[in-house]
Amino acid sequence: MLSYIIRRIGYSLVMLVLVSFVGFVIIELPPGDFLTQLLTELEGRGDRSAEDRVTELRLRYGLDIPLLPRYVQWATNFVRGDFGESFALERPVREVIAQRFWLTCALAVASILMVWVIAIPIGVFSATHQYTIGDQIFTTISFIGLGVPGFLLALLLLFYVVQFTDVDILGLFSREYRDAPWSFAKFIDLLKHLWLPALIGSITGTAGLIRIMRGNLLDTLGQPFVESARARGLKSRTVTWKHAVRMAINPLIVILGSEALPGIIVGNALVATVLNLPTIGPEFVRALQRQDMYLAGTTLVFFTLILLVGNLLADLALAWLDPRIRLE
Repeated sequence: MLSYIIRRIGYSLVMLVLVSFVGFVIIELPPGDFLTQLLTELEGRGDRSAEDRVTELRLRYGLDIPLLPRYVQWATNFVRGDFGESFALERPVREVIAQRFWLTCALAVASILMVWVIAIPIGVFSATHQYTIGDQIFTTISFIGLGVPGFLLALLLLFYVVQFTDVDILGLFSREYRDAPWSFAKFIDLLKHLWLPALIGSITGTAGLIRIMRGNLLDTLGQPFVESARARGLKSRTVTWKHAVRMAINPLIVILGSEALPGIIVGNALVATVLNLPTIGPEFVRALQRQDMYLAGTTLVFFTLILLVGNLLADLALAWLDPRIRLE
């Protein structure tokens, strides 16, 4: 087990280097850079010192260095914990990400909990009531949830709430708590606002997980050990929940680590942009648009790290829950 973990960590480090380099190059591909956009903006305002200021910033950020040496310099500093400075915000990237990290995690965890709490019971119901009206209704809803983008649902919900209610859904805090220090009252206010974006962000994942759980459970219910349990006179509920569901849910653990967690974090970026949530996703989108390469590159590396760690933890959890699985 230990050797397997060490190998996976080694593969993950190689993947992080490749992703960071490719992402660095892709961000550089569009013509010009952040300072080119800044120069155009300053000249449009009639700033006579625009060129001198941009030249100073180019030296400050190291944008006068060729791409490969600049990447090596950034990667070396990254390992030391120095992620660089955001061009647009003129703040260390570490501070920008740290300010939004815990809110991003809170939104992701809330979305994942909603996905599992809603999807597992519905998936079990659909599998145990195959082809009934209830199964057909949930199947139709699942396909609709898979087909409708999350950001479109966010826009529709935003329109409905603004038009017909007085609820403030923009942001994760009420106005009086947005700049206030953390307190129990601010935490409660966060919970009051968190459920709605978490629900929107979990719709697609819930729809997909319902279909997967239904299919897995249908396959498991046809296995010989299930028929044997029924032949011993066990109650149908016991056979379903204690034996069949326990086996059918194992593949979902892998999906949680490899697809659900990173998918929700990245997918929530669009929803968070629409709802103006102070998470990492919208800042990442803005960094790409502005070619704020150090902020965008660092965020991309963290997204990749979440995916790799999620994969590893999912594999280890599956091996722990299912003794039949051998990692070596």
